[in-house]
Amino acid sequence: MEVLPVLNTIQPVTTNYYLRRIISHQLRSAFTSLAATVVVGSSSPPYNPYSHAVTVLNSSHQYNHCCCCCCAKQQMDLIDLLCVVGAAIVAAVWWRRCSRTPEGLPPGPPGWPVVGNLFQVILQRRPFMYVVRDLRERYGPIFTMRMGQRTLIIVSSPDLIHEALVQMGPLLASRPADSPTRLLFSSGNCTVNSAPYGPLWRALRRNFVSEIVCPARVKQFGWIRDWAMANHLARLRAEFEASGAVQMISNCRLTICSILACICFGARVPEHHVRVIEEVLKEVMMMTTPKLPDFLPVFTPFFRGQLTEARKLRKRQMDCLAPLLRARRAFVESGGKCDPSSPWEMVSPVGEAYLDSLLCLEPTGKGRLRDEELVTLCSEVMSAGTDTSATMLEWAMLHLVLDQSAQDQLYEEIVEKAGRDKGRKITESDVEGMSYLQAVVKETMRRHPPSHFVLSHAATRETELGGYRIPADASVEFYTAWVTENPSTWKDPGEWRPERFMKGGEGWETDITGTRGIRMMPFGSGRRICPAFTLGMLHIQLMLARMVREFRWVAVPGEQPDPTETFAFTVVMKDPLRAVIVERE
Repeated sequence: MEVLPVLNTIQPVTTNYYLRRIISHQLRSAFTSLAATVVVGSSSPPYNPYSHAVTVLNSSHQYNHCCCCCCAKQQMDLIDLLCVVGAAIVAAVWWRRCSRTPEGLPPGPPGWPVVGNLFQVILQRRPFMYVVRDLRERYGPIFTMRMGQRTLIIVSSPDLIHEALVQMGPLLASRPADSPTRLLFSSGNCTVNSAPYGPLWRALRRNFVSEIVCPARVKQFGWIRDWAMANHLARLRAEFEASGAVQMISNCRLTICSILACICFGARVPEHHVRVIEEVLKEVMMMTTPKLPDFLPVFTPFFRGQLTEARKLRKRQMDCLAPLLRARRAFVESGGKCDPSSPWEMVSPVGEAYLDSLLCLEPTGKGRLRDEELVTLCSEVMSAGTDTSATMLEWAMLHLVLDQSAQDQLYEEIVEKAGRDKGRKITESDVEGMSYLQAVVKETMRRHPPSHFVLSHAATRETELGGYRIPADASVEFYTAWVTENPSTWKDPGEWRPERFMKGGEGWETDITGTRGIRMMPFGSGRRICPAFTLGMLHIQLMLARMVREFRWVAVPGEQPDPTETFAFTVVMKDPLRAVIVERE
């Protein structure tokens, strides 16, 4: 009997090569047994090869079913593997595309999708200025950082800063979009500092300059400075007699805030209320520092408590300043008649307080200013002017305490120009002739700038800087601390040496406004330069001259002053300066 017909019957069914070999071997064995039976003449029942073949075929079907199941499982595992590999490739491409700097922007560190470099900065747990300092060494004078949904362009080169702020004029004179908290305290960007570049900013700045910092107004406010300085010196004496030392920053803040409150509201504000104003404004400045939702708005629902606290603080601010506003408005509307029942003593005639000009100001497209906006504008003057000036005075006095020879040289210049008679007031014209005093102040500003960055700028439209694209929605941050730390710009930049700003010194012709070139810029530069920088310089010089002529300042025995910096809106001393004052003869 032929074996091939049976094999041909099985082959179409069984496609697995190895299975077919096994079945063929079993069938051949079966037919060999059949042949042996016929030859021997066994009495066993006749062997049916087709029956055996069917049995073998049934076994083959069962084996083939198991093999098919294994193959199907292998195919499923292969599909899963391909899906995982494909997803990994897609994720890698997406991560690479999201983490790289957009085309045309300055180079910068690769970030994570969605959050950019935000968490990389947070996880370093150190001040942002130090992160920027390290990145500058790697990426150069202009680089990009993506902080959540905000793009930051960091600029640190003096040439690029001058190009951006001075040469490019209005192109980089606007402000980036603000957070809800900042908008709350700025009354929707209705301040000189926060208003976008445009008609509102021009109207507010023009009014500020004409009513506060023009030469006629500065001279007119002279009696306010004399009154506040007399209180300042008396308070220093009383504090020293009570405790054996005086704290520099708190006394300076109180005096400067008193001056600015009187300039704004035309009233002598009692010291206890000035302290309340100062404390509230300090809390406002800290409340408006950047928070996580400013960069990732998706987290805003998790920070609703902070916004609630901000609204409470805003109410305290209004409760603190609105009574002064209403009293001044009543004084103006009455033609200058004082209300005997008012707790505020109005001392400036109608038209000589900053608020008087704001009451009738109607910026284009905005109309008459509301009470909330009036409070905001007066708060801006007091907070900005108080913090920076008081900080500079503390740093200057620190160096005079540590360097008694510099203090002696300054004292000799003061008595040469204004005399030793403490009854004679030191005037604005006196300090204009004190070159060493001016050098002390400038060197202090160079060595300890009020901030390591100026306020954020934004382009009015997409533009270019240093050959790179600057989008209109980017925040342009100018890292000005590097300008004063650069050893190629300043010799021994870490040392405090006022002589460098004397005639013949390396800083003698330095322009602190940055118009002719950027070597230092404590007040910013260009169209957004602080409009009150001349008034701030005058306050610092007058107060420093009067304090040094009145007292010799020395360290508290056993307390060596610590020049370590920390950040509290401005760069301040970590441990506030305490000093001993000794009356001059």
